[in-house]
Amino acid sequence: MTRTARELLETTTAELAPDPHANRLLPLIARGAARSGTLAALALEQRRVIASDRRAFRHLAGRSSRDEPACAAFFTLLAEGEAVARDRLDAYAAACGADDAREAAQEPAADCQMYPAYVAWLALNGEPADVALALSANFAAWGDYCTTIAQALRHHYGYDDTACGFFDFFAEPSPELRQRAQVAVQEGLDTGRLDEALARRYGRLLQGYEARFWHALWELDARG
Repeated sequence: MTRTARELLETTTAELAPDPHANRLLPLIARGAARSGTLAALALEQRRVIASDRRAFRHLAGRSSRDEPACAAFFTLLAEGEAVARDRLDAYAAACGADDAREAAQEPAADCQMYPAYVAWLALNGEPADVALALSANFAAWGDYCTTIAQALRHHYGYDDTACGFFDFFAEPSPELRQRAQVAVQEGLDTGRLDEALARRYGRLLQGYEARFWHALWELDARG
């Protein structure tokens, strides 16, 4: 029986859901125990991730524009979202002291930048429909993390709504993004361009690289 794009998105997201205990930094932030320097490092690493991912999504949109319009629309929306996230991140960075001097002094952590490096690789090498499915499955876990962090920043660190806006943006489900993802995946199914096994491999690697991101920040926090 042929599955629909909606069914494929749901099953792939469930299959690739990370171990709930894999993110060791999240419980520290949730109870207000993460160090201020760790929160600042999170802001600076995210600034680099956003800049890279936005370019990658724009490249994917360009690759898709001729033959895969639904994929092009999906990646265009992602790129636009990264621009919004970048602006909101500035308020969080200011609140946690991630100023220009700190940014100049902090070398990027290799493990934190593995995720955007792989997204950039996918932008060059992945079939757009496969990448759309893999990214959509990964976004669910990221959104849950952002929900927890936004709540903790308010309750334990005293951040206001503006400072939490970056995490609120990703925590709030986007019906438009979900709909565009579904149409993009359906386009891949209809045209025969979608390779489910390959998309799952991409998704597993994305989840693994994201886990490395959080673990690197947890190690930074543990070192004090």
